[in-house]
Amino acid sequence: MEIKKEKDESLEKARHSLAHILAKALLSLYPETKLTIGPAIEDGFYYDVDLDHSITNDEFGAIEKKMKEILNKGEDFTRKVVSKKEALELFKNNPYKTEIINELDENAEISLYYTGDDFFDLCRGLHVESSRQLQNMGFKIHGVNGAYWRGNEKNKMLQRVYCYAFKTKKDLAEYVTMLEEARKRDHNKLGRELELFTTVDYIGQGLPILMPKGAKVIQILQRFVEDEEARRGWQLTKTPFMAKSDLYKISGHWDHYKDGMFVLGDEEKDKEVFALRPMTCPFQYQCYLNKKRSYKDLPLRYDETSTLFRNEASGEMHGLIRVRQFTISEGHLMCRPDQLEDEFKACLELAIYMLKTLGLYEDATYRFSQWDENNREKYIGTKEQWDEAQSKMKNILDDLDVPYSIGIGEAAFYGPKLDIQIKNVFGKEDTLITIQIDQMLAEKFGMEYVDKDGSIKIPYIIHRTSIGCYERTLAYLIEKYAGAFPLWLAPEQIRVLALTDRNNNYAHSIKEELCKLGFRTEEDLRNEKIGYKIREAHSMKIPYLIIVGDEEEASGVISIRGRGNENQSGLKLSDFVERLKNEVESKKI
Repeated sequence: MEIKKEKDESLEKARHSLAHILAKALLSLYPETKLTIGPAIEDGFYYDVDLDHSITNDEFGAIEKKMKEILNKGEDFTRKVVSKKEALELFKNNPYKTEIINELDENAEISLYYTGDDFFDLCRGLHVESSRQLQNMGFKIHGVNGAYWRGNEKNKMLQRVYCYAFKTKKDLAEYVTMLEEARKRDHNKLGRELELFTTVDYIGQGLPILMPKGAKVIQILQRFVEDEEARRGWQLTKTPFMAKSDLYKISGHWDHYKDGMFVLGDEEKDKEVFALRPMTCPFQYQCYLNKKRSYKDLPLRYDETSTLFRNEASGEMHGLIRVRQFTISEGHLMCRPDQLEDEFKACLELAIYMLKTLGLYEDATYRFSQWDENNREKYIGTKEQWDEAQSKMKNILDDLDVPYSIGIGEAAFYGPKLDIQIKNVFGKEDTLITIQIDQMLAEKFGMEYVDKDGSIKIPYIIHRTSIGCYERTLAYLIEKYAGAFPLWLAPEQIRVLALTDRNNNYAHSIKEELCKLGFRTEEDLRNEKIGYKIREAHSMKIPYLIIVGDEEEASGVISIRGRGNENQSGLKLSDFVERLKNEVESKKI
């Protein structure tokens, strides 16, 4: 089943029309501007321009003022159709527009949209009838970023002017308020404040440093995932971080993914060229190929906590969500055709179990990522193979009643996949978990098994992650919980505070006892006011504080403060320990 996202077409049309108003304003203020494209997006629109002058935040007000002046004229949007030859003449001084026009058929009818009599732009439409219909909209320019023409880093860097745009000024104000709240949860900001990770310019973009607290959360997640996968019949492997180009040529990565890889060496000069691995599959296949396989060996499940390397474009980097080195819960499963649906279902059940345990299940959506039949050079295999693989996946997803959208062109180069998507606090969607069906790479690597009748068959392969990229998962968890992790995940679970120096030994003994029991506990014995120590601990989102003074020490008890203003005095440490154990073991959210 395909779930289609509802679109507000009238708002999209208004945003696209307002993009033309921005273009007209920019051209009025900066006559040397060369316009490129200005599409509507989820919260407004942007326009990419080639301009030697760098637009700064201080100029946003002047641009908005010029846009309002244009809107107040109440000009009509009118469409005019011209020939390719006429279009090339009209845009002869704009290399970006002429590039677009030259890609069209010789006999193409090309549409222009005029805003008043003094501005026109190359555009398919659609637009509102008059700028009078845009006068009550709420809009706000909020940023200028660099953007390569057509997203290709070999092309010129342009300036992308972003603008929020909503039906009313009230809608705009509410959205801006929502964004302010989102920024408080932004993992890129909060993760640094909580000392979970950092980045360093001279180490490189997309190469985050996990600090002790962040590394502890990742370690907890990895141990949890590996134990759960083992319980479900997965066997752990450990494979190299790099390989000769020969391996990637067999798998097809060299031809279809080389630009996304870090290559070590020069093919023209060096006898052997290596590359850091962008995925684990061709390495794990060697475990399967280590000996002859029978139908009785299948299904065979290999998993690995894999460090991978992908040469992401610099403009795509974002905190922990999109990085160049990352660790992933990767697995590959070889099975017979009659086992495919049950094994796919088991992979999906594992992914859903992980999402529910982490509290991310309600935030997830599902995308059935398919090949683009019109862009076949991106993929290996024949149309028949793709039709078969996609048909099998569709039947499985429909049988399991998985609600999904369809993403044409989002498949891996060797097969279709189910992508489990999650949005960050700003609404940007990325893939967290994937489950893929592959019937092509097994044949490339000569992976076979002897069937019941003695014939030689090729197994199906399921590529899957169970929790996805650990760094990305950490980012989503920071944002989900605003840094206040559930107790079982918290890098520091308890902090013991002494009211006075007299109570330091008692506080230290409590801390030592909790550490022996396996709880991640720290102590604060500084000669500071207790209010200051409590505020500092709360700012670090620690689940529980134990506070001890003369009264607690004399009675051999503790007082606790939990998140959410929970206060409890005169509690036995043993009773508190039982509560902690139950909360950790149940992985309470």
